[in-house]
Amino acid sequence: MSLGVTRATLGPMATYVLVHGAFVGGWYWDDLRPRLEKAGHAVEVVPQLPSSGPDPAALGDLADDAEVVRRHVAAATEEHGEPVVLVGHSYGGMVITELADHPDVAHSVYITAMWPARGASAFDMLSTLPPLPWIVPGDDGTLRTVDDIEMLHAWVCADVPIERAAPLLRRTRPQSAASVAMPSSAPEQAHPATYVICENDVSVPLTAQEAMAASADHVERLPSSHAPMLSMPDRLVDVLDRIR
Repeated sequence: MSLGVTRATLGPMATYVLVHGAFVGGWYWDDLRPRLEKAGHAVEVVPQLPSSGPDPAALGDLADDAEVVRRHVAAATEEHGEPVVLVGHSYGGMVITELADHPDVAHSVYITAMWPARGASAFDMLSTLPPLPWIVPGDDGTLRTVDDIEMLHAWVCADVPIERAAPLLRRTRPQSAASVAMPSSAPEQAHPATYVICENDVSVPLTAQEAMAASADHVERLPSSHAPMLSMPDRLVDVLDRIR
C-alpha cells in the first residue's frame, strides 16, 4: 500500500523529529535514536515539551508544546534540506496533530498516541477510556504519576524488565492540567499518516487505538506495551525505516 511518501520526497533516508509523551522528556527516545542514526537517518529529538517539567508554575499548554515542535521541524528542515517525518508517542499525538497541515512535515507517525478530532482535548479522549490509576491529579494544576513504581511499571511498560524500567519511571515529571484540557485545533491533514498500534498496551486499550488508526493511511502493529521505544526499539526502528 502506498503511503504517499517516496524517496523523491524524502531522499534515500529520512529526517525524523521525535516528540515524547506526557510526564517524560526527550530521554525517552535514548534507545531508539542511535538505532535510527545507525540505519542512516537524521534524527531530531524534542528534548522537553513545555507542558512537562519540575516546576508546576512554569508549565505550558498544548499550544506551547506545538510551538516548540514547530521550531524543531523548521530547524531540522533547514539543516537537512527536506521535509521531516514527525513522530509522536502517547500525548505527543495531541502535539503532532497541531502540525497536520505543516508544509515541512511529509508524514506523521502516531505510536499508540492520541489522535484527536478538531475541538477534542486529551481529557475528552481520556474520559472515554477505562480509569488510569497510575495518573493522579495534583493540587497545583498538574497531573502526576503514582509513586508506586510496580504499579507504574505494570501499566506503562510491563514488557521491560523492572530493574531496567524502574530508574526511568522514577524520572517522570508533573504534566500541566492545562495541556490535557486544551482542545485540539486539528487542522485538515495535508500529508499521510501512519498509526503504530501497540497490541499489549493496557493504558490505551486496543479498541481505542484501532478506532484512531482508522483515520491513518497505513497501520503497523507491534506486540508491545505502551512504550515500544523501551521494550522493542529495534522492531520500532524497522517500522519507522519503512516510512520514507
